[in-house]
Amino acid sequence: MIAWTKQLNAAFGASFLWLICLIYFTQGFRSFVWTSISYQLKDNLKLSPSASQFVFSVAFFPWSIKPLYGILSDCIPIKGRKRIPYLVIATVLSLVPWLILGLISTLRDSTWHLMVLLTAQNLGSAMADVVVDAMIAEAVRYERASFAGDLQSISWSSMALGGICGSLLGGYALSNLRIDTIFLLFCVLPCIQLLSCCFVEEKSENTKAEPEDSIVRDSHMNGSTLDEDSPLSKKSHSSTRRRKKGKKNAKGRAVNSSKSKIYKKGDSLALKWFHSLKEAIYDLCRAFRQPMIWRF
Repeated sequence: MIAWTKQLNAAFGASFLWLICLIYFTQGFRSFVWTSISYQLKDNLKLSPSASQFVFSVAFFPWSIKPLYGILSDCIPIKGRKRIPYLVIATVLSLVPWLILGLISTLRDSTWHLMVLLTAQNLGSAMADVVVDAMIAEAVRYERASFAGDLQSISWSSMALGGICGSLLGGYALSNLRIDTIFLLFCVLPCIQLLSCCFVEEKSENTKAEPEDSIVRDSHMNGSTLDEDSPLSKKSHSSTRRRKKGKKNAKGRAVNSSKSKIYKKGDSLALKWFHSLKEAIYDLCRAFRQPMIWRF
């Protein structure tokens, strides 16, 4: 167990592993505070079961459009970064509604204000869930792909632990604490999550390079040649063949992308975002036109 933890720490870093565990633990621990929400709707606001269900349906709607958050973070980087800025925004959206509900009783006692704040909170939680999944997928690329199962195990274990703790402590807190105190206590986890985002580094899009290309380029600069039978040379040759094949199949696509890049040079920020979203929609349409998609 200790050796396994050291391997993960050496591969990903302690700050990255801590952030993943914290986010998934918070997702599971949400049962701690949502038990109080059920009590607030039924006993304090005296809502009927149908009215309570309407509030929950609207509040959890942001979870139904999770793919949009992934498209947004992929197509519209903030200062060249796709994950950490969106994770900070999501954490703030998760934190502020609970602070407002804990400090302002008039908003807590209004059905419509409560529904709006809960919807904003779920928007932040759903966005954080999508962004952290994307961070895990990017972290296990290339030489760290063997740790994909380990990260998934850590993620789901943290969520399960958070769910158990939230369910056990939620009823006890509701019986012994005021509801505003419960909301404020839950704010501790998003605050820690917001601080943890500052310690995770993310490379800008302009500084990213493929490891294979950098290895081959460094070998040419040093004047050394790779052995044809070595696995590294085979990997580079196979990647070269894949790139040549991709160039033949995507000739028209490359022309269109080059045109879009020319248009982007003099465009405003809003137009750049529009072009990015348009390219993402085109990519999704092309992906679903593939025969492999329709087999499932």
